[in-house]
Amino acid sequence: MFAARLAWGALRSCNKVIDLDCRKQIKDQSLSFFIIIYSCVLPWIDQVGSASSRAFSTTLNYHIETKENKSDSHWDFTPRNMEIVEKIFSNYPSNYKQSAVIPLLDLAQQQHGGWLPVSAMNEVARMVGVAPIRVYEVATFYSMFNLKKVGKYHILVCGTTPCMIRGSREVEAALLDSLQVKRNEVTRSGTFSVGEMECMGCCVNAPMIAIADYSHGAERYTYNYYEDVTPEMAVDIVEMHRRGDSTSRNLYPVGTQDPRRLRCGPSGKCTTLRGVPKAPPCRDLDAC
Repeated sequence: MFAARLAWGALRSCNKVIDLDCRKQIKDQSLSFFIIIYSCVLPWIDQVGSASSRAFSTTLNYHIETKENKSDSHWDFTPRNMEIVEKIFSNYPSNYKQSAVIPLLDLAQQQHGGWLPVSAMNEVARMVGVAPIRVYEVATFYSMFNLKKVGKYHILVCGTTPCMIRGSREVEAALLDSLQVKRNEVTRSGTFSVGEMECMGCCVNAPMIAIADYSHGAERYTYNYYEDVTPEMAVDIVEMHRRGDSTSRNLYPVGTQDPRRLRCGPSGKCTTLRGVPKAPPCRDLDAC
């Protein structure tokens, strides 16, 4: 486009100093030049436009009216969860009920098996006294909220740079291959689903996965991190949940999977500041 404009500008500047034949010749050359440039650039534009976009934790950020997700359906918290709702509201001044949107959505998602139908979001909006669109904005912004069905065990793989450098893409590929699903798909049994999540806040323990357990509703809901995982470890952890094997949980406890580490501490022996700290090797020219 720039080249075409340049050629056309040259044509206009010549109007007063060259004859009609010369102008026609320049115009024909400019048109030919534009056709060549366009034919070269068009395939590249098509290639860029058809490239797959990056997928995040959810692939759905808008509502589709379905039999199981109707906007006019009635939805309520269970009596037991209503007690939790009252406790949540007690954390905020009475004129700031809207501050409870996130914890209420989280509780609703736990109750509804790991995802939020639009009727649940409408009920939360009614309870806090805001327009439903305000709740939709929150639910579509945070990737922790799922707007379509997930598995009873929803596995999230951190996809941010530190985890990616440490092998999170290989971890995700191993999980998808083991479960025979694509990202954000649910297994046929409805037991597992795999998604991507942006930074989980444990970069020093990269790569890592999180498993949200919705198999027992809000009463026994858990959300656990498994850090310093390898592809093989991630698959074994999923199989452990499939079997419900409590003995394997000692082999793969929640947290770091590196036995040399204590939480986010360094591998091996811990250091102290009782003496002069050892300088990093990069600051020692002889060591470099």
